Amino acid sequence: MNKLYGNVQGLKPSLKKRLGNLYRRRVPSERLYTAELARTMAELSAEAGKAVSLLLARNGQVRAVAVGDAAALPVPEHAYLETRLSGYRIIHTHLSGGGLSASDLSVLFLHRYDSIVALEVDDGKPLRTHLAHLVPPRSEEEDWRVYPPRPYGEYLEWDYGATLAALEEELSRQARVRELADGSGERVILLAVDDGRGPEAELHLEELAELAATAGGVVVHRELVHRATLDPRYAVGRGKLEELSQIAYHENAGTLIFGVDLTPAQAGEIERVTQLKVLDRTQLILDIFAQHARTPQAETQVELAQLRYLLPRLVGKGRQLSRLGGGIGTRGPGETKLEVDRRRINERIRRLERELERIAKQRRQSRKARRRSRTPVVAIVGYTNAGKTTLLRALTRKGDEGEDKLFATLKPLTRRGYLPGYGEVLFTDTVGFIREMPADLVTAFRATLEELGEADLIVHVLDAAAPGALDRYRGVEIQLDEMQTPAPRLLVLNKADRADPYDLLTLQDKLAAPAVSAQSGAGLTELKQLLAQKLVLQGLPAQSWAQYDLRS
Repeated sequence: MNKLYGNVQGLKPSLKKRLGNLYRRRVPSERLYTAELARTMAELSAEAGKAVSLLLARNGQVRAVAVGDAAALPVPEHAYLETRLSGYRIIHTHLSGGGLSASDLSVLFLHRYDSIVALEVDDGKPLRTHLAHLVPPRSEEEDWRVYPPRPYGEYLEWDYGATLAALEEELSRQARVRELADGSGERVILLAVDDGRGPEAELHLEELAELAATAGGVVVHRELVHRATLDPRYAVGRGKLEELSQIAYHENAGTLIFGVDLTPAQAGEIERVTQLKVLDRTQLILDIFAQHARTPQAETQVELAQLRYLLPRLVGKGRQLSRLGGGIGTRGPGETKLEVDRRRINERIRRLERELERIAKQRRQSRKARRRSRTPVVAIVGYTNAGKTTLLRALTRKGDEGEDKLFATLKPLTRRGYLPGYGEVLFTDTVGFIREMPADLVTAFRATLEELGEADLIVHVLDAAAPGALDRYRGVEIQLDEMQTPAPRLLVLNKADRADPYDLLTLQDKLAAPAVSAQSGAGLTELKQLLAQKLVLQGLPAQSWAQYDLRS
């Protein structure tokens, strides 16, 4: 017998069997229901003394049967499609009469069902039909349209399929209009949590918007929620999630991005309630890294970080991780798919770690060769998108063009440069830092960050035009302290041409740092002189190579 959902306690076995037989029913795709189905549901509901609910797919197949109201039905996994509607509808009985309840309409909206039908039942017979379906966003009506009650027979010949097709066409038309206005990127909603940090939380939300844009998203709504602690199940509370689901419907958004890391249980519950794709901050950063990985080394590092993030989150991924088999004929392997996935991921992680160790060994050999040549190494570090790559190009007159993106550089890039009056220097660009950098990323990019331990001087590049520049400066300095980098540091205020003059003077006063513009070249001559002085003070005076002019 097919599974029955809801409250089936106390029902006779024969009644359970007849309820299970509802799975065999089929409704023509262009019809709302059939007379036979309506009468059978009314009879079974009267005999059980409880409501009976059906979940039907768009092809008319019954996918779930429940004893209880619409909320007793299971939510189909990945019910949401590329269209705005789920492709499922609900038909259920009302023994006490009355129209669609607030709970019915909430289920309709939150799960994007095609429609919901309530059959009034009296003495085991269907009487009136109550129908509602969603309407296009920004309609003059509510988010749904509720039809006046009609005798159930009036809907038997109603062309439900045509009504549904017209509704989806209007939804698609509105989506195309938004794409023309905002671009065709994935439309996302951002949610950051303020646990008492005030302005700092607002900066985190701004940074989350930058990350989402870098990943190719179109931010249609952003919200800052004030909570001292996260809800263990819904993170920000079920009420807030339902509110965000309503916003997502009106803004044609399909993705909800949190500015905090979610537990696997929280992510699953939030996705179930909102029917949106749910990402947390670490997942978003990993996605950006994956987009920007262009070399075998970067691809290996990104894959390792992704697998380390995924491994503890395998549990509870749904039926796709259920048992491969069970019972007679399947006991040989004796493993669940979850165990297989975990073992394969662990094996892949070990292979990637060996590959990264090989890469790190090669880079150590390269660094030994540099030390033998006694060529000073200057490592360029800083917050992501601070202009490190552009500064490297300006100092060496070679290298890639900088990009106005977060984490555009994922590979340590070393170029030879020349400091007038000093000589040849090796400049190394590294991956950008970010507030509360995920531990998996720091571990995966070990080979990249090892460059800092071999540097003779670290140039910390700070974007003077960025909001919260001081906060970014402190964040990078804390991470450099945690990494115990031995080399002295020189702070440089970049993008001086784009910074507010007052803010720039304030930063210079507080941090005692030179201001430059890697883009326009302003201040670069003075910076090169300062770099040469720093290297001399480190016991690396200009030697025989200083006689060569390497500027060409």
